[in-house]
Amino acid sequence: MMHRYLPMTEQDQKEMLNTIGVSSVEELFEDIPEKVRFKGELNIKPAKTESALMKELAQLADKNADTQKNTSFLGAGVYDHYSPVIMDHVISRSEFYTAYTPYQPEISQGELQAIFEFQTMIAELTGMDVANSSMYDGGTSFAEAAMLSAGQTKRKKVLVSGAVHPESKAVLETYAAGQHIEVVTIPEKDGRTDLEELASLMSDEIAAVMVQYPNFFGQIERLDEIEKLTHAQKAMFVVSSNPLSLGALTPPGAFGADIVVGDAQPFGLPQAFGGPHCGYFAVTKKLMRKVPGRLVGETNDEEGQRGYVLTLQAREQHIRRDKATSNICSNQALNALASSVTMTALGKQGIQDIAHQNLQKAAYAKKQLQAAGVKVINGGYTFNEFVVELNTPVSEVNKELMKKKIIGGFDLGRDFEGRANQMLIAVTEQRTKEEIDLLAEELKQYA
Repeated sequence: MMHRYLPMTEQDQKEMLNTIGVSSVEELFEDIPEKVRFKGELNIKPAKTESALMKELAQLADKNADTQKNTSFLGAGVYDHYSPVIMDHVISRSEFYTAYTPYQPEISQGELQAIFEFQTMIAELTGMDVANSSMYDGGTSFAEAAMLSAGQTKRKKVLVSGAVHPESKAVLETYAAGQHIEVVTIPEKDGRTDLEELASLMSDEIAAVMVQYPNFFGQIERLDEIEKLTHAQKAMFVVSSNPLSLGALTPPGAFGADIVVGDAQPFGLPQAFGGPHCGYFAVTKKLMRKVPGRLVGETNDEEGQRGYVLTLQAREQHIRRDKATSNICSNQALNALASSVTMTALGKQGIQDIAHQNLQKAAYAKKQLQAAGVKVINGGYTFNEFVVELNTPVSEVNKELMKKKIIGGFDLGRDFEGRANQMLIAVTEQRTKEEIDLLAEELKQYA
């Protein structure tokens, strides 16, 4: 939806100046010494008419390699998924689009209920007791989980899997530096967390063990074994998870996770150059009062009617700030609503169906690429991403693929030593058999 705003007229300007009691715009700057004021003409293009400007912007936008005109096999944390039309319609309603923080429940029941529904669906998907109203994104949710773990255990060291998204790990390291928390990487082996290394690193100094499920290389981690090693030392077990994958995979809550985090982008949120998206944060009941951000609760008013209110906020964020584990005082309400509408529109069965389509199409792509001679590495269980090794730098391969209107996979050599010429390929429900077959045909020459 496009909103247009009319420019201010001379009469509008005159009335505003009269209201504040000045005769000209220049008079507003009289406190700035004459000698430091800029007197020349700014070196900017002359103003255009609205139609000319719209034309120019449309031409610039056409230079973007979008997923409407190109076939995308790029994932690595941000995916090309189906988004129901109803989602845009609902979030464009002014009651939601312009809603402020729902501090006054008597005038915010719609917004509060929408957040409550998001919390409920995230808790059900992850198999956890409680979920908050949302976080900024998956990366900050991941870092906040480490801060909560350190505060809860009163320990200052966290172990993070080397198979976690490198950007989430970077955000974690930024947060940890300020809190003087040591971040130690558990090496990965064949694309999954090395359990022997994890066992050797475990001690009673560890606040949390943090893994991703499915991990950055698309592999399914052995959460049952990681949980045993973690809880044996009374550390917190933190799992970052793609929520759509939980339509097919056993949820982390069933494996004894203490905190489950991630990004709701797969549910209706556009890729949008990497954001804004919507983080989620789910915990066990034991940690309910330590959850960063906001929680919406359901209650009854004095007339017995169901109602929703903000509840159980960690008061340290506002009062005893030296004891706070987080300083987040906001959430991504509009994007959380978009994800809620998407999950509702799909329904329980729809989420499972789409998750299984991702599994099946990725398995088909793997099979077709192998038939074309392309080497698939780390051949364990995957969801919708897997790694292939080529004989040419991935950046060069992707340039050639773009000529065929194919957005290639993520170049792992950018972030991981020893993974030069390795491409992380994502295959979602949006991809067709013909598109997958074409990718296999195009990559054959790089096998």
